[in-house]
Amino acid sequence: MAGGIRLIVQGDDFGMCHAVNVGTLQAFQEGILTQASTMAACPWFTGAAALARESGIPLGVHQTLTCEWDFLRWRPLTDGPSLVGDDGTFFRTVAEARASVTPADAVRELSAQVAKFAAEGLAADYLDVHMGETAPDAYAEVSNAIGKPYIYGPVESRRFASIETLSDREGAAKKPWMLAYLAGLTPGVHLLVTHCAVAGLELAALTAPGTETYRWAEEYRLSDQDIVTDPEIRKTIEDRGIDLVSMRNAFTD
Repeated sequence: MAGGIRLIVQGDDFGMCHAVNVGTLQAFQEGILTQASTMAACPWFTGAAALARESGIPLGVHQTLTCEWDFLRWRPLTDGPSLVGDDGTFFRTVAEARASVTPADAVRELSAQVAKFAAEGLAADYLDVHMGETAPDAYAEVSNAIGKPYIYGPVESRRFASIETLSDREGAAKKPWMLAYLAGLTPGVHLLVTHCAVAGLELAALTAPGTETYRWAEEYRLSDQDIVTDPEIRKTIEDRGIDLVSMRNAFTD
């Protein structure tokens, strides 16, 4: 693979809910997904862990200090008072979390998430972050402590030739965008972030219509699922000689 085009196709939010777990596994087994960022503080994490052990999907820890939904709410694994709002769950936005979360509480919580991940017998290849950084120094501290790369850090992120997100685009525009994206890739390691899920009643029930996160609940995820399992997309990757990799082997020759 030396000198070639390497593409990581990442599925975020593994463990968030059942629909995401099923979609992520399907995208890995039947599509082009190469790794999944896994949320240890979420209610369906143990289900994701079981699927990961069975399938061998490469994993990272999707470190979370926020919870954006109206009706699906999750709590920290630790008791740091700065981590939660009045209802005892994580804050809904990164801005709210940044205004409250202390570095000490963040490090303790993120370390607990990594520990819960490891307790399931899972090996983390990397760390990343859900929604956005709340306490920047905390991510670096946890990364250094466990010896795994925090892929959005100032040094680690520069190893990628590009980092793009598929999800927040109009559904009808995603396939043309994806085909153009693949056509324009240059030699190096590229990271494409997706949010996969299968259809069902669960996704539509995550949050209220008209909220800022509403399109992220169902619309973006189902259209991402369609793209990463599209046979034409896979054929284009094969025709271009693009190597599908994960963080486990992306930077090795």
